[in-house]
Amino acid sequence: MPPRKAAAAAAAADTEDGAAPRRSSRSATVKSGEETKQKETAATERAAASKKRKAEGGGGDKEKPAKSAKKAKEDEAGDADAAEEEQAAAPAPALSPIDIGDELPSLTLKNEKDEDVDVASLTADKGLVLFLVPKADTPGCTKQACAFRDIYPDFTGLDYNVYCLSADTPAAQSKWQTKKELPYPLLSDRKRILITALGAGEGGKTKRSHFIFGKGGKLLNKKVPVKPEESPKLALEFVKSQQ
Repeated sequence: MPPRKAAAAAAAADTEDGAAPRRSSRSATVKSGEETKQKETAATERAAASKKRKAEGGGGDKEKPAKSAKKAKEDEAGDADAAEEEQAAAPAPALSPIDIGDELPSLTLKNEKDEDVDVASLTADKGLVLFLVPKADTPGCTKQACAFRDIYPDFTGLDYNVYCLSADTPAAQSKWQTKKELPYPLLSDRKRILITALGAGEGGKTKRSHFIFGKGGKLLNKKVPVKPEESPKLALEFVKSQQ
């Protein structure tokens, strides 16, 4: 082969052999750059997602104390109710039955203000009309209570106090008293100690009734059971008959 042709062929071969690697290097560089960019983008997205989760988690944490406080309050109320029910269900000390001619015994009960009241003291200076209701703020009991409310001045004018007795809590009695504007006090006999002694407690329930004690505490009259609307009228008629 002539020298010039040989040199040209060698140059062409060198050119072809060198061109391929140079093209491969540029392609690898481009591909490497794209992968790096994709990795950076993915890392940025992960960082943003992580930041969002932390922000949301922080918000959730702020709400947790409120929920915990609410639950604690509910648990506390539930414990109080359970303790109250347990106390009411506990065996009650028995009183001897109280019949006509017997005196009102000494027994401390709570009034609607959650204050202690010795029932025997209620007849120290005046007579006492004690009416019993099965459950505060129910239709029949409200009818009976409001009827006593409407003629309450007639009893006080004859030197007789009026008290309502039930197994409701002082809080329930206070709410009922305010709602219906009852002018007389209410007594809470949660264990039905006095209610049972009067013969108005049976099967864990209270019979609608009323009892009239003279000054000094002697039981003069009783109606067990009695209709809601008749109880106040019959009680007032008897009190008037004693004047």
